[in-house]
Amino acid sequence: MATTTPEHDQRIAEMKFFSVYPHYVNRIEKNGRTVAELHEVIEWLTGFDEKQLQALIDEKVTFKTFFERATLNPNAELIKGVICGYRIEDIETPLTKQCRYMDKLIDELAKGRKMEKILRG
Repeated sequence: MATTTPEHDQRIAEMKFFSVYPHYVNRIEKNGRTVAELHEVIEWLTGFDEKQLQALIDEKVTFKTFFERATLNPNAELIKGVICGYRIEDIETPLTKQCRYMDKLIDELAKGRKMEKILRG
């Protein structure tokens, strides 16, 4: 599988977190998971608690700003596999890789994976 293009990376960097967040919520809820679980996964990856997450949503930050402010979990590099047609391990652009980490965690949550496995425990 190919790595990402500069155009793809730029598009991800400029995407607004607040506009994607409702899609995360819909995806996990229609699969029987809770917003609390979603927030647990996001906090594990980024260090953002619920209050910080809401502030970022209210501020309408881009994914670039979102991940610049995040404290990435040291175990994030254990997140592997294919998401959105890209093998995470092969993505060279750090921001794109971080976004795909989050996509992968949310995908696993929606698919009913056990929380301790999602959180690489």
